[in-house]
Parts: sequence; C-alpha cells; structure tokens
Amino acid sequence: MTKGPLTIRLCGPRGFCAGVDRAIQIVVLALKRYGAPVYVRHEIVHNRYVVEGLEALGAVFVEELDEIPAEHREQPVVFSAHGVPKSVPADAEKRNLFYLDATCPLVSKVHKQAMRHQRLGRHVVLIGHAGHPEVIGTMGQLPEGAVSLIETVEEAENYVPADPDNLGYVTQTTLSVEDTAAVIAKLQERFPKLMAPAADSICYATTNRQEAVSAAAPGCDLFIIVGAPNSSNSRRLVEVARRAGASDAILVQRATELDFEAIGNIGTLGISAGASAPEVVVNEIIEAFRARFDARLELAETAIENEHFLVNRELRDMELTVEDMAFVNGR
Repeated sequence: MTKGPLTIRLCGPRGFCAGVDRAIQIVVLALKRYGAPVYVRHEIVHNRYVVEGLEALGAVFVEELDEIPAEHREQPVVFSAHGVPKSVPADAEKRNLFYLDATCPLVSKVHKQAMRHQRLGRHVVLIGHAGHPEVIGTMGQLPEGAVSLIETVEEAENYVPADPDNLGYVTQTTLSVEDTAAVIAKLQERFPKLMAPAADSICYATTNRQEAVSAAAPGCDLFIIVGAPNSSNSRRLVEVARRAGASDAILVQRATELDFEAIGNIGTLGISAGASAPEVVVNEIIEAFRARFDARLELAETAIENEHFLVNRELRDMELTVEDMAFVNGR
C-alpha cells in the first residue's frame, strides 16, 4: 500500500526545560553517589515514562516521608521539581533525613516573590490551579490564610479581599499565558493598587513552548502534544494548539496510544512536548508516523534555549555522562 504524504511540523523548543532536566539529573547523580535506593517524594516531574525509568535505576517514589523505612534513613530523599511547602524540609530535619531539594529555581523564584509581597505587608493572590503540587508548595511558604488562590476570570470578578489596597500577585509557572493575562487584567481592573511580582512568574520554558505551538498550529490537521495528563504545562499546550488553529489537538504519553484508524489520512501534523516529556518518546511518535506515511519533517522553531541550572552542591563533582541520561534523551 502506497504511503500518503505527511508534513510533520516539529516544534522547537519542546520537551525538557532546564528545571526538569536538573531535577532528573539530581536523582541520577544521587544514585551514582549514594547507591540505591534513593527516595523521591512525589513524582520528580509529571511524566510516567521518566518515573519508571528512574525506578529501573533504583529510585523509590513515596507520597510522604514517613514511608521511608528506618533502615534507609541515611539514604537521600529528593523533593520534586514542583517545590514543597516549608513543612516538608522541616519534617525531614525532624526525622534526621538527608534531603536534596530539586525544586526548579524558577519555582523557587515565585516562592521568594510571594514572601516579598508578605514582607511588604501585602496579602498574596496566587493565580494557579487548586491541588497542583506547585500551588501547594507556593502556598506552603507562607502562614495559613496569607494566600488567596484564584483560578479563573470569574473567581477574580468575585474575589473579596480584606484589604483591597494591599494586594500582590504571583502565578503558577506553567499556566496559559493568554488565560493568565485575562485573570490579571480583571484583578487589576478591580484593584488598581495590586502589585505585580518583581519579575514574570510564568517561566520562560512555558512561554516558549506555547509560542512555538501557536506559530505551528495554523493549518495542522492534527496537533500532538507529548505529555502526561497530570502535567499542567502539557495540557495548556493542547489548548493553545486548538486556539491557534489546529483542526484537532490531543495529549499523548506514548506512541501506543495513537489510534491511526481515527487519525485517518491527514496532510499536516504538528508535534510538540511538554516540559516534562522526554525526547525519546517524541522520536518514538515520529517513527510511528513514518511507518505509515511518507513523512517530511520540518522544524518550527521560534526560540533557542541554552539555560542550564546547576545541581545541588553535594553532587557537582559527580560526572554525568550521555549514557546516564540515555533513558530519557536517547543516544
């Protein structure tokens, strides 16, 4: 059977951001330095493929610190890239646990922005999604009641603060730029003295991936975002693709999830990946289409990223090889 022609628009940047790359490196290097098991509180990043790859290397994922057996209390525990409330490292110290904090530096920056607002006497408004680990971590930097969470324009319209003249906002780093701007605009309309953070809270990687998808989406019969259902930034990319003009957009974790019968005979396919999605899965999906179409690949690149975040001081003298990261980056 003759393969039909297919243009694949591959977005750049895509996939791992510097914060996710750093978090995975921390677990890999901790395993090299201290041996297995290395415990990780919650998913290190929101991607099952990455979690299972680290489990194969000897990482053990737990929900809470009390799950770490007494005989392993001297092994390191890593806190996820999403950040944790202040109560978590305090609990680790109380239990005499050795911990490595893999919080993304850009999430840590939001924590500092929220604390600065409070220090200057402002009530903090956090724009984000309830229940997301990053939101829980940010709210947990301040005393209970010091932060109000706003998710939508409607909530911003109905928000009644105790002191409308002393408010400061921060945002979750992985939100839709467009949706967040609408929430901020509504809050600024209602509260003219609302103070912005010292720098933009939505991280560069989120913005870059959304801009690339937005540029590539017009004319696409289908847009595939590689990522996990619990990945906020990946779900936002699906929304951006649809909004920017793709006929359809779907979130896919692995090539095995692709229903080619439903996909049918398409002519233009867009592909990007959330910030916690590994490149090996992107390649896997491209190959699945190449097996069924006469595919021509074109790069839809809107920015070049060269950010690099250093791992924890305790791990910096450890060599990290290409082979160490091949399970997510390929060879």
